[in-house]
Amino acid sequence: MYDPIMRVLTVLEILQARDFVTGAELADRLEVDLRTVQRYIVRLKDLSIPIESSRGVGGAYRLRPGFRLPPLLLTNEEAFALSLGLRALRQIGLSAFAPATEGALAKLGRVLPATLCESVRTVEDVVAIEPGPWVVSTSVDCLIRAASAIRTGHRVRFAYQSHSGAASRREIEPYAVVHTDGRWYLVGYCVSRRALRTFRLDRVTEIETCRASFRRPQDFDARSYLKERMPFIQSNYQIDVWIDMSVEEAEQIFAPWRIVTEEQDGGTRLRCGRDRLDMFAAMLLSTGHQIVVHSPVELKETFKELAQRALLAAKHSKRSIRQKMHSTQKCSSSSSVRQRNPN
Repeated sequence: MYDPIMRVLTVLEILQARDFVTGAELADRLEVDLRTVQRYIVRLKDLSIPIESSRGVGGAYRLRPGFRLPPLLLTNEEAFALSLGLRALRQIGLSAFAPATEGALAKLGRVLPATLCESVRTVEDVVAIEPGPWVVSTSVDCLIRAASAIRTGHRVRFAYQSHSGAASRREIEPYAVVHTDGRWYLVGYCVSRRALRTFRLDRVTEIETCRASFRRPQDFDARSYLKERMPFIQSNYQIDVWIDMSVEEAEQIFAPWRIVTEEQDGGTRLRCGRDRLDMFAAMLLSTGHQIVVHSPVELKETFKELAQRALLAAKHSKRSIRQKMHSTQKCSSSSSVRQRNPN
């Protein structure tokens, strides 16, 4: 036995996922004959679904361009993944999408069966998703405008504040937006600098789409471009250290930390830019390998400070802290007695 209604809805789902599909492909997918496929198409047309067909053996079908319906058939895993993805937007610095997220989840709740709604509620009730301390919030408007300009092939113009605080106006041909290391970056060809440049989207304001169009290089790989240049973006400190481990192991450990690695003297030379040294120094120490600092000098001072904190933590046990507190309280009590009995 089979449910013909479910098969009609399956046809609709296939048509939404494909530009066009032949009758033979539908028949094979549904395990029915061509005449049955034609009946399913007629049923959908009776429901005012605009399906266009072409002549030929078995024919070919497609939805009228621009017509789309929300997904009607979701598995339990798909519903869970969709809800989790919507709620994880804060994790990538897009907390401004919160109203849109709640609206989308509310619409899902109205159209999904009760069993699938449970998967959506599971994410809301039992899964906690909080952004890390390094995540920087980004303007949704900037992200949408930049992505739209890339898709349509138009330049964008915006105000920008550099790492040093210098303000400028830029006009670029946007190639890609990339999220990495808790931040959103816009990569494109800067008209005034006549070179590729990388901009942090959280420092972009007053973005607008220009009339001027351009052709985006087809072979441009944003991830490879950033991998080569991100370690040396403007930062408070440029780090250069040697660590006694293989390049393969270093790349695996430090992959999320945007670094450049180079094999040297049986170990690995690490180079990168950082605004803070304490977190990176702690990460280096956590590997348990020998470290040689080439620069900056401030990194050596940071290691000294961490060492002092570690020695202090190891030296003072709970018992010694309690004894010190007791001694302080005793001295305070004796002082009070002397004040009451000055003679």
